Amino acid sequence: MKQRVITAVVALLIFIPLLVVGGNLFSILVVAMGLVGMSEFLTMKRKLLISPEAIIAFMAVACLLVPSNWINFFPNGIFYSGFYFFTLVLLGYTVVSRNRFSFDDVGAIILGAIYSGLGFHYMIYARQESLWMILYAFLITWITDSGAYLIGRQIGRTKLAPHISPNKTWEGSIGGTVSAVIIVGIYLFFKQGVFPYGFLTMLGITVFLSIGAQFGDLIESAFKRHYGVKDSGKILPGHGGILDRFDSILLVLPLMHFVGLI
Repeated sequence: MKQRVITAVVALLIFIPLLVVGGNLFSILVVAMGLVGMSEFLTMKRKLLISPEAIIAFMAVACLLVPSNWINFFPNGIFYSGFYFFTLVLLGYTVVSRNRFSFDDVGAIILGAIYSGLGFHYMIYARQESLWMILYAFLITWITDSGAYLIGRQIGRTKLAPHISPNKTWEGSIGGTVSAVIIVGIYLFFKQGVFPYGFLTMLGITVFLSIGAQFGDLIESAFKRHYGVKDSGKILPGHGGILDRFDSILLVLPLMHFVGLI
């Protein structure tokens, strides 16, 4: 417990000031977190981080992570052309490696790159939208998670996804979403001018994103169970990896893009 607290305090002392300041400093931090997230995928796949496939994977995810105003080389905003190029290189490497690196490996790595790359990409763009927009995303994930945990411990009886995450319950899940709607609803009431939709529409979007946050948590639990690991990484002592700490927000942020918030 002491280790968890120390790690949390140190991480927050780094993350929160950079979140508030924004700009390139925050973008650099987020790009670094996205690359670490990719390394965690590769490690779960039991790929050496200095192997050819890993180096190509890092280049691919960098194309999704790096803000387009940093390097005006690839077209289409977040360098889709570069990402597609490195995907083709990975496919070609299946031939060069004589199928030691297989088509299934390519699929898993590319999916991991999209998950980590675009998730953290939209964290950068949410902050560029405004501090209040990214705080909205974090509030949903934090309150949903905390509410689900606290309410689930008190009244949770019906298992939500026992084969993926045995401790989660329907009661906790519903409680987490209700908590998010109430508390984030107060935030929205005082910050209505920040968001492009009316108050009631934003409450509906909050319900949708709160459910998405819980799916993000379950998705990460599912692939960790698939790979037979307890944590995605060890970079945060007592907390696991970057993907462990940001699993919910990595789904919430792209969903915010789809509903027109970022």
